[in-house]
Amino acid sequence: MAEPQISVVTSPSDFPAIFNCIGESFGRQAQDGVWLSLNPKFDTPEGQATGAAELTGRFNAIKQNKDGKPNTVFLKATVPDPSDPTKSRIAGMAIWQQCSFVDGYGDPPSDTLPPSAKDLPEQQQRYAKQMFASLWKRRIAYVKEKAEFKADPPAIFVLDMCCVDPEFQRRGIAQKLVRWGLEEAEKRGGLECTTEGSSMGRGAYKKLGFSDEGNGDIFYEVDDEFKDWSKPPNVFLRTWAGKNKDS
Repeated sequence: MAEPQISVVTSPSDFPAIFNCIGESFGRQAQDGVWLSLNPKFDTPEGQATGAAELTGRFNAIKQNKDGKPNTVFLKATVPDPSDPTKSRIAGMAIWQQCSFVDGYGDPPSDTLPPSAKDLPEQQQRYAKQMFASLWKRRIAYVKEKAEFKADPPAIFVLDMCCVDPEFQRRGIAQKLVRWGLEEAEKRGGLECTTEGSSMGRGAYKKLGFSDEGNGDIFYEVDDEFKDWSKPPNVFLRTWAGKNKDS
């Protein structure tokens, strides 16, 4: 069985296949309530086109840090297509983002909803906004701490998204996508890595050096009208939790 190949996405032409991979993982398999609220038509041609366009927009807006490296990196994992081994198929993906509130060291993290959210019903928009604010709250606060305490460098490298098509899981693809980011973080001056680990992925992240801060799962601060809506369990993880950088 051929080894999965990890590479940086260099063309928007990959995004239809990448969005399909995300949809199979977050939509069909995990049935992640937050992701589904933003992508209710993920399994339709319309929804797939919207999802690919949104990824393309983010790709086209990538900025560079002071060292000329892209603040956001899209990764793809490719394997031989089971139906035609002469062709490759995207089996997994990841987005890594260098975040900072100091100019030149990364993008300021935000809990802003993606542009396509404007087309959602008003109630779904409010639900997604409140969920996003809770989900990214600790990430944003931690990046602010890096700036306030003048960390060197005042930035982190965030695993913003990672998923593998269920058809290709248990082949070490997610591990390869995460390891790429851990190695890249070292090349960028020894950045700490963080992520918001789902119940499905946190075990794998912890094996690769991530730890939680001892506060349990992220608490979602939402209005009473959303108390029975889906709230997927996530936990904020980082690679230096409970230890010094050089330990």
